[in-house]
Amino acid sequence: MAARVYSPPTNISVPELNFSNVQEYQRESEKYLEKLKAHLVARNPNGKNVGEIIKFPVADGYAEYMVASMKPLELVHIPLWDAWEYRHVERLTVQDVTEQIEHNATIASLFQD
Repeated sequence: MAARVYSPPTNISVPELNFSNVQEYQRESEKYLEKLKAHLVARNPNGKNVGEIIKFPVADGYAEYMVASMKPLELVHIPLWDAWEYRHVERLTVQDVTEQIEHNATIASLFQD
């Protein structure tokens, strides 16, 4: 079954990109992701991979999505930085998302301090 993709909840404010203070935007973006994850986990506390982020390279950045549910597959678009969208996101399957989560974890482990 293909993924359903949703916009983030409107009660969580998306930080405004400010190139004159990128460090502050980065901090606000991290807070935003924490709030979004808390919201999705509260909605589906026992769901596998809820709150995990998957990303796909697009142009000069990434299209990012947070897992809201694996069964049925539901993703929330993350509108940070350039807010890119992956053009095939609706075609993703549970297996695709699981593989992407594992891939991201492997990449992250390679670049740990």
